[in-house]
Amino acid sequence: MYRYGIKRLFDVIGALLALPLLLIIMIPVSIMIKLEDKGPVFYIASRLGKDMKEFRMYKFRTMKVNAPDIRNEDGSTFNSDDDPRVTKVGKILRKTSIDELPQIINVLKGDMSFVGPRPSPLGNKDKYPKEYFRKFDVRPGITGYNQALLRNKSTMEQRVKNDLYYVENISFTLDIKIIFMTVVSVLKCKNINRY
Repeated sequence: MYRYGIKRLFDVIGALLALPLLLIIMIPVSIMIKLEDKGPVFYIASRLGKDMKEFRMYKFRTMKVNAPDIRNEDGSTFNSDDDPRVTKVGKILRKTSIDELPQIINVLKGDMSFVGPRPSPLGNKDKYPKEYFRKFDVRPGITGYNQALLRNKSTMEQRVKNDLYYVENISFTLDIKIIFMTVVSVLKCKNINRY
């Protein structure tokens, strides 16, 4: 019952309450991004969501303009502590996860939830094991079980295991636990990068 209606209601209420915070943060963050290299404030990427529906996901831009998209062998996003593609402001935004805040807009639009498996890039489908497609039964999240445990340090194998655990055990209690664990992980600056 929770996954089919109540969860969406909580998402909408939460997003509306969080929207003023996003607007307050957006002004100084936008100025910092612009001052560093005069590039766009937002990074907008196509992702696969619930029922494999394609949508445009919003983030604050953390990389240099036209930076190449580098992937690990397992298809996961490459990230490291000394990634030369990341701007100085971007390092701060990633460390604090502020770069993810514009996804509140995606939550309001119904593309995403506050909690769920992270959205999938379009080109990774061929790398997924068959059972992993069950992640598309639910809306992707700003944070999720995998992010709460491992943040950006997870391998694709770990991500599959953790995302499927969430899909099989989705509940209000688990969502609250994941949000709490995510806040602790961000405050402790844990697992920011895989390398």
